[in-house]
Amino acid sequence: MGDFNQRVVLDRIRRAAHGVSRVELAASTELSLQTISNIVTRLLSRGLVVEGERKAEGRGKPRTMLHLDPRGAHALGVHVDPVVVTAVLTDLDGAVLQRRTLPTPVGPDALVSAVATTTRELLDAAGIEPAGVLGLGVAAPGPIDMSAGRVIHPPLLEGWSDVPLRDALARATGLDVLLEKDVSAAMVAELWRGNRMLRGTSLFFSMGFGVAAAVAHEGELFAGTSRNAGEVGHLIVDPDGPSCDCGHRGCIGVSAAPATLVRDAVDRGLLDPGTPRVTPRELDAALTRVCRLAGAGDRSAGDVLRTSARRVARGITIVADLVDADVVVFGGPSWSRLAPFYVPVVRAELAAHATLREMHPVEVLESAVGDDVGAVGAASLVLDDAFAPRPSGLVGATGVVQP
Repeated sequence: MGDFNQRVVLDRIRRAAHGVSRVELAASTELSLQTISNIVTRLLSRGLVVEGERKAEGRGKPRTMLHLDPRGAHALGVHVDPVVVTAVLTDLDGAVLQRRTLPTPVGPDALVSAVATTTRELLDAAGIEPAGVLGLGVAAPGPIDMSAGRVIHPPLLEGWSDVPLRDALARATGLDVLLEKDVSAAMVAELWRGNRMLRGTSLFFSMGFGVAAAVAHEGELFAGTSRNAGEVGHLIVDPDGPSCDCGHRGCIGVSAAPATLVRDAVDRGLLDPGTPRVTPRELDAALTRVCRLAGAGDRSAGDVLRTSARRVARGITIVADLVDADVVVFGGPSWSRLAPFYVPVVRAELAAHATLREMHPVEVLESAVGDDVGAVGAASLVLDDAFAPRPSGLVGATGVVQP
């Protein structure tokens, strides 16, 4: 309990935009002033917080304000995407200190070797020894066997099937490793970096080579029985929509897939029929061309994206109603290109058709972290596991392996 109280106090200090005094901490946590004093002393000695300015309030003695010291801890995060691997080094506040990207290597062995090299480069560039980081978080496409640390069969990753990624990276890097689904890691990044999703029920939708969702309630990620909650890819949103590998039509995943959008663009004559689109990298480049055409005002290209947006919006409305969400956040590898066309459609759909719209509005937001939300989320998993007050233990309770 003492450790839990320490996490609570650190969290309050971290989230106080302008600092917080010991007296204010005692009032907000309902801990005694002596307990707060003891905890703050420990946090100061560990270099996690610092004392700042003295603030006078009324007639009382000026109070010393406490602030997080971002230099007090560091974490590494890696996001494995079919096109690019992104690696970051963050401070205790989740801010990115160093960043590297590289084309996704073919096969898990090559990826493990590349990640080991890249993480060493990040630490060398920052002048930080491996012992100075809490660990390495890894965000990968699901499903994932969390207890065994194995990536089962990620889509579009050639040569991947039941890969013991967590243990392999622990051996290669010499670091403690935490493995998580990429969309869940992204949600943790949003929770760690801001305050807007700490109350109520929030959804994070990741847009990449498929669609996945994560749910948080009162600031805690809902992980599910096997910690794979959020697999919404086969939610049918248009019975007359594109064919899916599952045998149905109009699943939300295939409706937003780059392969579908690129095919539609080819069918409309926006792209040449010979446009390379076999590999994830080729599809990603072709999708970028479609988005640029739409951004330049090409009506047909805009229709391709808006048709997909309408289908996705229907699915989001269903899921938002299911969990009674009041916030929907978008992010992921494809999101920044799709956002200008998706956001208005999704907002209109929720406002017009969400069953619970008369009870409360559903706010549609873009990621506060940006394009690197997967990698930052992976690092945030490590920080969350070490410092966040999580009485239910849904995040970071399992899946850590030491080298």
